[in-house]
Amino acid sequence: MNLAPESETPVDCVTFMLLKDGSVLSERRKVTKTVAPGAVALPGGHIEPGECPESALDRELLEELGVTAVTPLYVCTLLHRAEEFRKVYYFAILEWEGRISNMEADNLSWLPLTELDRLNLDVDRVAVNEYLRVYRPTEVSPLLSPDVHLA
Repeated sequence: MNLAPESETPVDCVTFMLLKDGSVLSERRKVTKTVAPGAVALPGGHIEPGECPESALDRELLEELGVTAVTPLYVCTLLHRAEEFRKVYYFAILEWEGRISNMEADNLSWLPLTELDRLNLDVDRVAVNEYLRVYRPTEVSPLLSPDVHLA
């Protein structure tokens, strides 16, 4: 079964969810962006040719937020069809070094995990819910809305 035409190879991307106090860092993308302009989304970027997802994660965290992940957790890889067909590697970051600085987005904000519906991209909501399902963070569980299932 061929899910995409051969000419449409997915663009490899990395996306990160910085998590703190029952919230995930989200960005409002600049309206000048080609992919999802103006959307509230999780930050991330393209994987460069010859770069592995982990190296892209390190580079993108520095470029977009000015921080370094202490121990990134791989969450999942999802395919997403937007303005371009993308293969997105998601990582959770519970600890980082450096002070978060906004270097790419219109703005950054901490989004409570009980308000994932504020993320404009379905694929980001799926990834955060997958993090909650796989890692079952005890510090977050009491804050979850009834719509988020950890079973």
